[in-house]
Amino acid sequence: MPKDKDYYKILGVGKNATKEEIKAAYKKLAKQYHPDLNKSPGVAEKFKEINEAAAVLGDDEKRKQYDQFGTAGGQFQQGFSGFDFSDFMSDIGGFGMDFDSIFENFFGGGSSSGRTRRRQRGSDLRYDMEIELEDAALGATRTINVPRLEECEKCNGTGAESAKDIVTCDECGGRGVSTRTQRTPFGLFSTTTTCRKCRGQGKYIKNACPECNGKGVVRKTRKIEVSIPKGAVDGTNLRIQGEGEAGGHGTDSGDLYIVIHVKPHKVFERHGNNVYVKIPVSFTTATLGGEIEVPTLKGKAELKIPAGTQSNTIFRMKGLGIPDLHSHHVGDENVEVYITVPEKLTKKQKQLLEEFEKENKGKGFLKGVFG
Repeated sequence: MPKDKDYYKILGVGKNATKEEIKAAYKKLAKQYHPDLNKSPGVAEKFKEINEAAAVLGDDEKRKQYDQFGTAGGQFQQGFSGFDFSDFMSDIGGFGMDFDSIFENFFGGGSSSGRTRRRQRGSDLRYDMEIELEDAALGATRTINVPRLEECEKCNGTGAESAKDIVTCDECGGRGVSTRTQRTPFGLFSTTTTCRKCRGQGKYIKNACPECNGKGVVRKTRKIEVSIPKGAVDGTNLRIQGEGEAGGHGTDSGDLYIVIHVKPHKVFERHGNNVYVKIPVSFTTATLGGEIEVPTLKGKAELKIPAGTQSNTIFRMKGLGIPDLHSHHVGDENVEVYITVPEKLTKKQKQLLEEFEKENKGKGFLKGVFG
């Protein structure tokens, strides 16, 4: 390859460019000059130069040789070693450009045998859990049943009946890929595809595990203990690592996400970290003062009512609300009192109230209420 063919200039990068910079430049130019997307004259030749430049500068050894001697060896007289050009052409033509897959060849050292099929981790799962307001305030532990895929215990997730039933693929020689060479208008190119027999694993199973039918996973229902934190709110998302579905053999399981839903309470209303409750008090207690018993999230408590308390007065009971999920702050309980009027009175009670009304100098305090 003549030295005057400047691959750095072709890609528009400096001689100290990193692989990521080279990769980004290639992506941009490949989209711009692919013959299926650009019908301008000379585009095919320009596209060929871009691929030559990327194939050399993306490989450490080829780049080193090019920088030192002005050539990458005889690679391009024989085609791009390890570059799946035909797959690339079809991807681009269908506007489904998978540049990461393409660069497995460019930046993988040019060795197709080093390509392995990535095994996927297990799927994440979601579980919606309803809890009481008390659980949100005080925290709780709940046990749930989660149906999920788990690693087969019989074969330890291999999918094989025994270790001897996992054999090296005879079609690809254990490489996981098959390579063929073809002549194109741009020269001779090597096409590397996933082996159909072993599906890129390099090995296949002769006799499948009877428990999981070769899948390596089985469906089970697992009991899982969930700790509900103090201060949980509606929509709180709890992540339990590794309690999702099992992945392929040797890979991590997914995660389990618990979504909290706090049920409406029959007594309390929640306002952030505070709770609100309405409590009736008798006319006598409101007038003379006293103590009443009120409900709290932790049980019963006494609330002192001052003499002369009016309806709709709100009393704050500090620290009897809900803890903040992200701090040590605890909310309050707000108690609104309303005065109850007796519907039936004895003769003596009525007489006493009438005397009270007279003592009140006829100001009409109770007039119209009791007759």
